[in-house]
Amino acid sequence: MTTPQRKTRVSISLFALTLSSSPVSADITKEVEDALNFYHYGKNGAVKLDLNYRYENVDQDKGTKVAAGKYKGQYPDTANANTARLRAGLLSPTFYGFQGYAEYEGNLAMQEDFNSTRNGLAQFSTVADPEKSELNQLWLSYAGIPDTLVKGGRQRIKLDDDRFIGNVGWRQMETTFDSVLITHNNQQLFGLTVNAGYIGNVQTFTATTENVSAPILNVSYKVGDYGTAIGYGYWLDYTERENAEKSSATYGLRFTNYQKPGDSFKLSDNYGLVYTAEWGYQQDYGHGKTAYDANRLNLMGGFTAYNFTVQGAVEQLDGKGVNRTFDTPLGTNHAFQGWADLFLVTPKDGIRDVFATVSSTFDRGEVVLSGVFHNFTDDTGQNQYGKEWDFQATKKFGKHYSLLAKYAYYNADNSIPAAPGAFTTTDTQKIWLQGNISF
Repeated sequence: MTTPQRKTRVSISLFALTLSSSPVSADITKEVEDALNFYHYGKNGAVKLDLNYRYENVDQDKGTKVAAGKYKGQYPDTANANTARLRAGLLSPTFYGFQGYAEYEGNLAMQEDFNSTRNGLAQFSTVADPEKSELNQLWLSYAGIPDTLVKGGRQRIKLDDDRFIGNVGWRQMETTFDSVLITHNNQQLFGLTVNAGYIGNVQTFTATTENVSAPILNVSYKVGDYGTAIGYGYWLDYTERENAEKSSATYGLRFTNYQKPGDSFKLSDNYGLVYTAEWGYQQDYGHGKTAYDANRLNLMGGFTAYNFTVQGAVEQLDGKGVNRTFDTPLGTNHAFQGWADLFLVTPKDGIRDVFATVSSTFDRGEVVLSGVFHNFTDDTGQNQYGKEWDFQATKKFGKHYSLLAKYAYYNADNSIPAAPGAFTTTDTQKIWLQGNISF
């Protein structure tokens, strides 16, 4: 029988061979790219493929009791996950303004020494990548109205920086939404963009379905070279009893000039400024039974010099007790408050994350190195949760291939869990190695 270690070596070797940047492989890539795209009345359709291999290791040095008592006196075993996820989709040509898309998604666990949240292996640390397959997307769009796209069905939705509405793209299985979304983009009027929609169901990244009734509205306009002003409202009403307390109404204002690496307000050819200022307000709504209100503050400032970017920032989500915290249940929360994922749910006493980021690009932007330091406290700044160091290196090979190495280390300072069942008192180390092929 093939061992997990041998499978790992074979998988890495295959990716190394595939991603070699020789002239022959470039020719093959162009042939594959041409074969997957086709034309009909001058409009593109395509076959889309995305293969993502990942090794993830989670080592938690110190244990803590969880609410259900499963680990009383015991510590979760170190997790080792070797997974490969495939997405395969078919995009139709555009016909009188209409276009459709269908996509399958499946995740294979080649080594399953981890708690996927669905496999019953609770003795291991969690890697939330269950071995499942599903219909990931199935939508129909219409672009016959000037400056407007109407899309209905199961679809990926990403708004702003994904803090409130995102696809949780870091996990192998992503989150998609059964929804209708109308996007109006009018560049003649202040670069105005309006996203208005309704979400009826959430297909989560653990391949479960959550019922929700959620009107969403996001309006932005570009303020010259200075940045983009955004206003939003999200009304999430979870209709199932087990999820009802996740219901909330959120309102916010955001101004930023930083959406992706390289963005800045240019002071000269080689120097620039980056900044974000955001405030949000959240209150009980819908089926939520606990009355509350909470605020969120998000501030960032930094500068760019040649190919380096340095940022200092603080994000604070207030908390006033259990079920009375500022939460983002539909956001891509892995991207915020540390890659170790110990604060995916806001602690009952809130959280203040003071952090600094340094990143740099090389080789015409195809190599990106970044490091982040976090200091976590409650929302008063008086009670320490812990500190975290995060590092990442990515390498792109043209448009279709990439490699990633990533590391997170969380050092716990507090003996009291930040939330029931949380491992925020646990020193946690995570290591990822990843290869991706996408057409």
